[in-house]
Amino acid sequence: MGLNKKKIWKIPLIVFLFSLPLIVLLGYSGDRGLIRLYNAEIERQAYIEKIRSLIKENEELLQEVQRLRNDMKHIESVARKELNLIKQNEIIYRFSTDENQSNAIDNVKEKAEGRDKNKQQEERVAGDENDE
Repeated sequence: MGLNKKKIWKIPLIVFLFSLPLIVLLGYSGDRGLIRLYNAEIERQAYIEKIRSLIKENEELLQEVQRLRNDMKHIESVARKELNLIKQNEIIYRFSTDENQSNAIDNVKEKAEGRDKNKQQEERVAGDENDE
């Protein structure tokens, strides 16, 4: 009985030791190795995704061409946005961005502080002249 247990463990060990080099050989061998096939599949999936995005972009561009050929309102809006065109007797109001507004507020504050300083200096000068 003890002999059968030793034989039972030897058989899987021998199979494993012979199959390990075979697995390594299949994984790394030549152009058809399993690792290279896996990397090629990942690359293929990336190309498929890129093709899908290009097809979608192409469809959007074709729709844009159709709108530019047929829709005068769309042509007008594109001309207004990209070429900054306006209609006759039209007035354009431009509002500054938040950053420009904060800079403008800072400039106004600085000017007000400068005016206050100038008034204080003028009052001192006027006070000094009155004292003399």
